[in-house]
Amino acid sequence: MGERTSYTAGTFSWVDLSTTDQPGAKQFYSELFGWTSTDNPIGDGIVYSMMHKDGKDVAAISPQPQQQAEAGVPPMWNNYVTVASADQAATRAAELGANVHAPPFDVMEVGRMAVIQDPQGAFFQVWEPKAHIGASLVNAPGSLSWNELASPDLDGTKSFYSALFGWAFEAMEGSPIPYTIIKNGDRSNGGVRPPAPGEPPAYWLVYFGCEDTDATLAKVAELGGKKLAGPYEMGPGKIAIAIDPQGAVFALYSGHFDD
Repeated sequence: MGERTSYTAGTFSWVDLSTTDQPGAKQFYSELFGWTSTDNPIGDGIVYSMMHKDGKDVAAISPQPQQQAEAGVPPMWNNYVTVASADQAATRAAELGANVHAPPFDVMEVGRMAVIQDPQGAFFQVWEPKAHIGASLVNAPGSLSWNELASPDLDGTKSFYSALFGWAFEAMEGSPIPYTIIKNGDRSNGGVRPPAPGEPPAYWLVYFGCEDTDATLAKVAELGGKKLAGPYEMGPGKIAIAIDPQGAVFALYSGHFDD
């Protein structure tokens, strides 16, 4: 079990869901992972629902922004990387060919962030923590356990993120597909792979830990979601990809968890 009070810069630290049905999504994930929630007002009748596991912050669920809804963007999980400065990270990303989709802005007193689209097309967020560090529990059932990038240009992807965050990349031996482990310092920090047939060409996929991938995948279906792929044996555990009832894609992992 990985309890956290801070994150090293360059580490994935938070995920939140932008969805078309906030109450429905909260019910789905609460029943799936045993989450509880606290609704935090953020203006205009909108709440940002902090989701907890064993009393610790693990994720959040919020309404989809109107602009995304009007553009027909599906519900999605957003992946946040801790940085020392959101402004410096956004400036550097733009220099490296990324699109700064939302320039740095303050999120009340809890942090400062920016939304960035990498040169291959995948969106991610940078997070400069203030009152909120991100998840206080990771690498455990019901919490963030991995972040994986599907990219059509593996060399370009590695070059961009290495220059932006200082990540190193290590090939996974024996993988049936080209799979690269992201290293942030001496810790594994996610993976990079080519997109599978039928997937978007470039996107970040969040993995949540579970006790048993097969059983959790069956529960996804019971709760109105669907299986997209798996279960597969992968490295030290078993994985699967699913979609929630509102249309957001996520993945499951059971097996060995890092501290």
